[in-house]
Formats: sequence, structure tokens, C-alpha cells
Amino acid sequence: MTSFELWLPILSEYGFPVMVTLYLLYRLERKLDLMIEVLHQLKADSTKKPPNLFTKQYY
Repeated sequence: MTSFELWLPILSEYGFPVMVTLYLLYRLERKLDLMIEVLHQLKADSTKKPPNLFTKQYY
């Protein structure tokens, strides 16, 4: 039996679940990268000093 004949049953049995898993992990990674970017932006926005609403004098 050649090495290809040894790997063919393993690949046919586990190939599809492995490919689906890799695809889902890739999608999850993109979403996590986007979430990290949003969190960094939120942190940067939260460190800015908000405007003081009580500085104007209303008569």
C-alpha cells in the first residue's frame, strides 16, 4: 500500500469536518478582529474629556 492509499481513507473520513472547522474558525477570527478594533476605538473615545455642559450661563 502506498502512502496515498493510506491517507485517502483518513482524508475522506475527516477532510470535510476539518474544512468546515477551518472555515468557521476563519470567519470567527475576522469577527474577533473587528470586535478588537471597535473596542480599541471605544477605549480611545472614552479617554477623551467630555464637554462641560455647565460652563454656559443661561440668564
